[in-house]
Amino acid sequence: MAEISITINGRNYGIACDDGQEKRVQELARYVDARLREIARAGAASNESHLLVLTAIILSDEISDLKSQGAAMARQPQHAALGVKMSDEEEEEIVSAIDLLAARIDQIAGNLQKL
Repeated sequence: MAEISITINGRNYGIACDDGQEKRVQELARYVDARLREIARAGAASNESHLLVLTAIILSDEISDLKSQGAAMARQPQHAALGVKMSDEEEEEIVSAIDLLAARIDQIAGNLQKL
């Protein structure tokens, strides 16, 4: 277990993390500190505790948005996620061609095993 020091809002904190994760934790701390400073500049918080809570909520909102985007992309067919537009017929033709190629590869592999 590694021990590192991070700085959030001008305060140092000792943080334990898995060995090898020190750089990642420091990067995350810098990101949190940067977002906190943006929120502080906006004057949205009345004190440090309020600022920390607002930062946590905003970061949670960012994470939630990213999860929603990821889930939406996962539900899309791969070609749609890549911005490729094709009809159902075209997609069926491609799938059929892939199936034929896979069968041919299996046949060739079987012939090679017999040798």
